[in-house]
Amino acid sequence: MSDRHISQHFETLAIHAGNTADPLTGAVVPPIYQVSTYKQDGVGGLRGGYEYSRSANPTRTALEENLAALEGGRRGLAFASGLAAEDCLLRTLLAPGDHVVIPNDAYGGTFRLFAKVVARWGVEWSVADTSDPAAVRAAITPKTKAVWVETPSNPLLGITDIAAVAQIAHDAGARLVVDNTFATPYLQQPLALGADVVVHSLTKYMGGHSDVVGGALVTADEALGEELAYHQNAMGAVAGPFDSWLVLRGAKTLSVRMDRHSENATKVADMLTRHARVTNVLYPGLPDHPGHEVAAKQMRSFGGMVSFQVTGGEEAAVEVCNRAKVFTLGESLGGVESLIEHPGRMTHASAAGSALEVPADLVRLSVGIENVEDLLEDLKQALA
Repeated sequence: MSDRHISQHFETLAIHAGNTADPLTGAVVPPIYQVSTYKQDGVGGLRGGYEYSRSANPTRTALEENLAALEGGRRGLAFASGLAAEDCLLRTLLAPGDHVVIPNDAYGGTFRLFAKVVARWGVEWSVADTSDPAAVRAAITPKTKAVWVETPSNPLLGITDIAAVAQIAHDAGARLVVDNTFATPYLQQPLALGADVVVHSLTKYMGGHSDVVGGALVTADEALGEELAYHQNAMGAVAGPFDSWLVLRGAKTLSVRMDRHSENATKVADMLTRHARVTNVLYPGLPDHPGHEVAAKQMRSFGGMVSFQVTGGEEAAVEVCNRAKVFTLGESLGGVESLIEHPGRMTHASAAGSALEVPADLVRLSVGIENVEDLLEDLKQALA
């Protein structure tokens, strides 16, 4: 039975898509095919399409089928990291002389990839506030081949109207790429809103347990998926079988985890708005967030990421991070445990001095699934 006939309900797809019972033993969890090569049925006679695990591996195939189903896409591809996925995408879509519109609020590693790596290849880029469709339209040039969006964005939690920006990109003959890491396919499905490619850091919510590094691309178009698959094999930064198995396991509980992440984050954001030492709270679930209405339209809920600014500037923000106890001081996000960080000195240090530089007094939270009262008390003592 095809995965597409199992169900169209997300929670059921998350558990069953790609997770075919092992035909040999009946094991309900796909095995970890920790193998580099495969016995062929005669020269050129590939058994099940497998010859070498860089090109394809059954455990990775299961994950890629799962990812495509969850995003409502035609093709899913799993990589060794989120940046490996982004690199493959950019080198597939672009050639020297092409132009890309990137957001003025993006993950520091993505910015570094554009500014320090892709630019040396002769690809031009410019920055736009993607929450403003008019700004995106103004940034597009005749050479623009892609518009890059994060929504919610990292770390300022900006919201982009995916459908509106997709129309602008397509009118210009460009593709829309949406980094869906913060939202996950449970909360938001960009392909259904007109995006051409979805990017994930599987390290984050998809894995969900801070024990794996991975990345993914999901396409709406089969032909583009084939192009990306060619480059995935040619460049080789693929997800290993054990990493694929860990993410496939994480996907099964994504919906229940994201419900709890969102519930906790809403309560954390509400508390922070009322704290005397907090000058600004950035969370799309707050009614006064500038992107609240768009987020409510295109997201199931508002996610587990919260950023806020504090009185006292950079040193005060750093001190809040250092004083936290339940919130672990660390980079990354999306695990079941809560994390706290100072973006300016940590995840977004590479954007210093650029148009993407983040406020020095900013603290970013990845709100976990612990008891929310413990999280609230920890933040109160850290802010005291």
